[in-house]
Amino acid sequence: MFRTVLIAIAAILGTSGVASAQGYNYGTGSNSSDHYVSGHYNSNGGYTQPHYQTNPNGTTHDNYGAGGNYNYHTGRYGRGY
Repeated sequence: MFRTVLIAIAAILGTSGVASAQGYNYGTGSNSSDHYVSGHYNSNGGYTQPHYQTNPNGTTHDNYGAGGNYNYHTGRYGRGY
């Protein structure tokens, strides 16, 4: 049991180091200002579903997609970049 816990802790610590080395952003809390984006077709023909996104403010740490930030429109937490 103790060995399993130690291995799990080592795995968690190891992956967090890899994530930060790859430049992932971790949230600072979601931006309280957001806006609705209508569904639209992109220049490559793909379709983007309607959604909400945070207003631009010069940082990505408070976007809904940043790891740990909560999106109250979807009820989900961001998973990082």
